[in-house]
Amino acid sequence: MSTPIFSHEPSGDDDRRAEPEFPEFSAIVYCDGQFGEQDGKTANGLVRHSEKFEILSVIDSLRAGADAGMYLDGTANGIPVLGNLTEAIAHAGFVPAYLICGLAPVNGMLSEPQRVVLLDAISRGMNIINGLHEFLNDDAEFVAASILAGVTITDVRRPKDKKDLKIFTGQIFNVTCPRIAVLGTDGAIGKRTTATLLVQALSARGIRAVMVGTGQTTLIQGGKYGVALDAIAPQFCSGELEAQVVAAFENEDPDVIIVEGQGALSHPAYLTSAYILRGSRPAGVILQHAPKRGTLGDFPMLAMPTVASEVALIEAFADTTVIGVTINHEHMDDDEITAAIIEVELENGLPATDPLTRPLDELVDLVLLAFPELASPKTSALL
Repeated sequence: MSTPIFSHEPSGDDDRRAEPEFPEFSAIVYCDGQFGEQDGKTANGLVRHSEKFEILSVIDSLRAGADAGMYLDGTANGIPVLGNLTEAIAHAGFVPAYLICGLAPVNGMLSEPQRVVLLDAISRGMNIINGLHEFLNDDAEFVAASILAGVTITDVRRPKDKKDLKIFTGQIFNVTCPRIAVLGTDGAIGKRTTATLLVQALSARGIRAVMVGTGQTTLIQGGKYGVALDAIAPQFCSGELEAQVVAAFENEDPDVIIVEGQGALSHPAYLTSAYILRGSRPAGVILQHAPKRGTLGDFPMLAMPTVASEVALIEAFADTTVIGVTINHEHMDDDEITAAIIEVELENGLPATDPLTRPLDELVDLVLLAFPELASPKTSALL
């Protein structure tokens, strides 16, 4: 993955941000009432990592006044959380180029109050980035508003025409480098974050790694390779993902390809994990798990699977091996994280770590334990 072109530093005593170096990619993220929550995962991801947009602020009236990085991960990043669009524009000191809808509700639709905010942004001259299942370019009110304001609306999840979609071809068997899929025991559990951190950490150790995304957030972040699998007709999901993995292999000559997971193989509402396993045919799987999550997110009537049950299902479903477990530390203090890591390792015989609170070298070592051939002379010198 390419190095992010934007960085975010705390602004110190200055409560106004200077106009960005790349104003054509300046953006405000709209996530009212959901920032830091499961249904705000697109906003959460953009605050942590963006290769395309400079994120100037996040709109969430419930968390206004916080630093977005501090609220998410305990480390300030200079991206403020503000109460509404007017405040966000005033803080920027100019009208940013984009409003990104950072909401990711399970139904993928806008509420009426949310529509009002997006239409307000259009009237102010802001382009819209929409990652929902609801395509705004099919909505007469949004189309008329965008034409009047001279702005664009990008529906990130809109798939290509069916005549342009690919079915599985078997070209994946020509990809000679290992593929590692980051799957999970639930949706919105941190798979994309772990995959992103893994690519960065591998690259820092001299291992050529590239990420293939499978959801709208990765595409909005600026990922070079990826497809929003949950918006594609099932007939084409495996083939579309296969094509992205093949393209990443042919264009980047990587040592390893990391494939972002979606949902969970055991989840009754989502099928995307199955297509990921079939289309990318990973040699290894890293499993993301939240030990304190008792029920599936957005589905409180269903208990979370165990690590052991998900590992068994994945390895029965596909010709692959789960090589390690990564912990989502929600609702856990540091001692609880340590205890959870030890418990997972003892109960499952798999290495475990938390990429957000433990050294990223632990995540790389987990991969090298399973794929020692990735250890190059440069990598070995850094060990």
